Amino acid sequence: MTRLDIQHLRERTPGCQSGIVHFNHAGASLPSQATLDAIIEQLQREARDGPMEAGEHGAVLVEKARRAAAQLLNAPAASIAFASSGSAAWNIAFQALGAWQPGDRILVGRHEWGGNLASMELAVQAGARVEVIPCDATGATCPQALASMIDAQVKLIDLTWLPANGGLINPAEAIGAIARRHAIPYFIDAGQAVGQLPVDVQALQCDVLKSAGRKHLRGPRGTALLYVRAEFLQHLNPAQRDVLSAPWSASGYDLRNDARRFETSEASYALLAGLGNALQEMNHLGVERVWGQVLRTSARVREALRQIPGVSLHDLGASHSGLIAFNLAGWDAFELKRRLGLKRINIGANGVAYTPLDMHARGLDSVARISVSPLNNDDDIERLMAALQELRD
Repeated sequence: MTRLDIQHLRERTPGCQSGIVHFNHAGASLPSQATLDAIIEQLQREARDGPMEAGEHGAVLVEKARRAAAQLLNAPAASIAFASSGSAAWNIAFQALGAWQPGDRILVGRHEWGGNLASMELAVQAGARVEVIPCDATGATCPQALASMIDAQVKLIDLTWLPANGGLINPAEAIGAIARRHAIPYFIDAGQAVGQLPVDVQALQCDVLKSAGRKHLRGPRGTALLYVRAEFLQHLNPAQRDVLSAPWSASGYDLRNDARRFETSEASYALLAGLGNALQEMNHLGVERVWGQVLRTSARVREALRQIPGVSLHDLGASHSGLIAFNLAGWDAFELKRRLGLKRINIGANGVAYTPLDMHARGLDSVARISVSPLNNDDDIERLMAALQELRD
């Protein structure tokens, strides 16, 4: 398999021409000029022809985006819905599960995204319990421990596949096999996975999977993907409905028979045109090639960090993604992020609220986070390490 032409990608990405080093792709990556053009062209079409009148062309672009998303996830196009954010996508699917009863159990990994846990409070108020699946010796969610927890009261298994606070890759396929064997609904938060590594929903055996468009897909903010397995749709009854998701028929208002039961008739065609272009670019590049480049770059970054005295890495798991959590002795993670920003170097910083169960378990108040992309080159790494060395001194 040929490697990606990094310089070619950078030349077609305005952010790479600005002089800023961007290592915050897990927060939001840099869109290509073609993605920006797709957004602007639809906005101009709406301004010229009328927003509603331009909707017909916009709807065509949305369906192209849906097919591109389906190709990326190895899913039918009818199983893909769009939302305004990853959190919104996850919430509408979770709320559609219906009423919770006292004694119902929700099993989650220790690395669960804080926003998902917050949404689960509605179930807890109804008497359900959120229970944490133990980790294995590497710190990853343990499938064997999960298997021992299964009983008739388990109503949902939810996994954050790649946590926001480090490079862990949880065993999503192994957990999916257990969920499917026991016919338990299985949700995956793939916000840090889609666009970074290959995602095959058939192999994962998940019922629901969500991801934001702004991260590794390099799409615009305000976009997200929601996959819902076709056979699972009948178990989801969304409270949010309109003329698109529940159109009128002779028998009344009928929910759509596809994932668009989670969409509404009002959406930004411009943003979805941009997301569609980003998805098409990812499919053209090949996510396997993207993942290979991410692994090579992140390995170089981790090795360079190990050479700086005072740096502590916070990786979990047997293999690692392109998210690199670390701390520099004597520095608060958020202040370190700010000071690097003054040097025109972007990184991320995560507090307890993002992954509260794991941060508490490891006694971490905050972590600085480097997240890499195929856009990053050796010069980016050198500038980052020189800046960290300077701040350490």
